[in-house]
Amino acid sequence: MTRRLLIAVDDSEPARKAVEHVLRLFPKDTIVALHVTDPLGESYGERDDSPEIFDWVRERADEHGATVETVTESGDTAETVVQFSDENDIDQLFVGSHGRSGVSRILLGSVAETLVRNSPVPVTVVR
Repeated sequence: MTRRLLIAVDDSEPARKAVEHVLRLFPKDTIVALHVTDPLGESYGERDDSPEIFDWVRERADEHGATVETVTESGDTAETVVQFSDENDIDQLFVGSHGRSGVSRILLGSVAETLVRNSPVPVTVVR
């Protein structure tokens, strides 16, 4: 049975590790890479880096003999990933984590922690 796996991607090293993890272990499953853009950043003329991120993801997928669907959504990252998982028959979610702890996690927040707490499906945090 093929599962639908979602990887939350951005242009960070932890996200790249999550992509590598999924492609290495689950190349035959349906893999969806979701990049969430900041609607406020776009208002201020920030460039959407989805094409570059997805080019890298597709190159890695090709090397593993996998196929990846790519989706860009706009909004709050954690909220958007949770909603997408719920509305798109996702079986498992993968996210990279910077591994912050203590004060830096409290001050910066943690998308990975929010996803673990709110996701409708199992979450694997890759460090």
